[in-house]
Amino acid sequence: MRPQQPHPHPLTPEGLPDGDEWWRGCPACHLPIQGGGAGLEAHRRTVHTHAGDPRIPITIHL
Repeated sequence: MRPQQPHPHPLTPEGLPDGDEWWRGCPACHLPIQGGGAGLEAHRRTVHTHAGDPRIPITIHL
């Protein structure tokens, strides 16, 4: 079993560095991201990769 690695960004607002905001909007996809600047960077590494956005777009016809 591998040892536990530290979480890549704070899990609660209390773990943020001074001056950082808990909620941010991603400028690329406009999703609200929690975890401060580190959470936004983690979002960018996993969603906005060189392979493109892995999410599947959906269309809802009303």
